[in-house]
Amino acid sequence: MSLFTETTPELAACLSEATICSGDNCLVPTNNFQSTLSLALSIVVTVMLAIIMFSMGCAVEAPKFWGHLRRPWCIVIGFLFQFGIMPFTAFALSVAFNVQPVEAIVIVILGCCPGGSFSNIVSLFLDGDMDLSISMTTCSTILSLGMMPLCLLVYTSTWTNSSNIQIPYDRIGLTVAAVLVPITGGIYIKHKWPHMAQMVLKVGAATGFSFLVIVSVIGVVLYEHSWLFNPSLWIIGAIYPFIGFGMGFLLARFVGQPWYRCRTIGVETGFQNSQLCNTIIQLSFSPAELEIMFAFPILYSIFQLVWSFLIVTGRG
Repeated sequence: MSLFTETTPELAACLSEATICSGDNCLVPTNNFQSTLSLALSIVVTVMLAIIMFSMGCAVEAPKFWGHLRRPWCIVIGFLFQFGIMPFTAFALSVAFNVQPVEAIVIVILGCCPGGSFSNIVSLFLDGDMDLSISMTTCSTILSLGMMPLCLLVYTSTWTNSSNIQIPYDRIGLTVAAVLVPITGGIYIKHKWPHMAQMVLKVGAATGFSFLVIVSVIGVVLYEHSWLFNPSLWIIGAIYPFIGFGMGFLLARFVGQPWYRCRTIGVETGFQNSQLCNTIIQLSFSPAELEIMFAFPILYSIFQLVWSFLIVTGRG
C-alpha cells in the first residue's frame, strides 16, 4: 500500500500537508492513526469481554446451575423471550421507524444477543433469584452460538437482500464461541477455588464499567460521525429495554412465577449483552459500516443504566 494519497485535479490548490506537488497533483502522507486506533479498540474490547465473561462464570455454582437445568421452566421462558420476542421486537422497531439498513442490522444484532453480566448486578439490587439470573445468562450465552446466526438470517434478510450489506455469520459464530471459553473457565475456578472467584467477580464488575467508558471514549475519536445518528435511534434505544423488561415480567407472572423470579426474568430479557454486540460489530464489519453502527450499543447501554436506576429507586 502506498504511503501517500494523490489529490484529485478538481482541487484548486495543494493541501497544506502535501509533501510533493506538481501542478494540481499533490502527494499527501496517509494518516495511520485511525487504523492503529481501530486495531487497538478491537484488542481492548476482545480482552475486556473475555474478562467480563470469565467473571460471570465465577458467579455460577454448578449444583444450583444443574438444578435449574433439571427444572428449566424459567429458563425456557427466558429462552423464548431472548431469541423469540427480543429479535422480533428489534425487527419491528426497525421497520416501524424506517431506519437505514445498516442501523437496522445493528439493532437486530443487539436484539439477538444473550443477557449480559450487568443483568446479574441489577437482579441483585432487586432482590431477585441470583442463581436463576446467572443460570439464564449462562444458558442464553451458550444457546446464542446457534440462535444468533439463525435469528440474524431470519430477521436481516429484508435489508441484506436489497443492499450490499453482508452479514459475516462465520465471524459472529467464532466470536460467540470464544465467549464460552472464559465462562467455562470461570465455572471451574468457582468450583475449585471459591474464594478466588469472589475476587474475580469484583474485577469483572469494575471491568464492565470500564468497558463502557473506554469504548465510548475511543469511539468518539475513531467514529466521530457515528454520534450524529438518526434521532429515531434515541427513541428505539430508550423504549427497547423497557419493552423487554415489561413483557418478560408479565409473562413470568402470567405462568405463576413468584414476584422475585418475575423480576429476575424481566431483567434477563430486557438487558442485553451490549458488550458482546460491540465486540461482534467491531470484529465483523468494515470501518464505513462501523461509522454508522458503533454508537447504538453504547446508547442502549446508557438507557439500560437509566431504566435500572429508575426500577431500583422506584422499588426502594
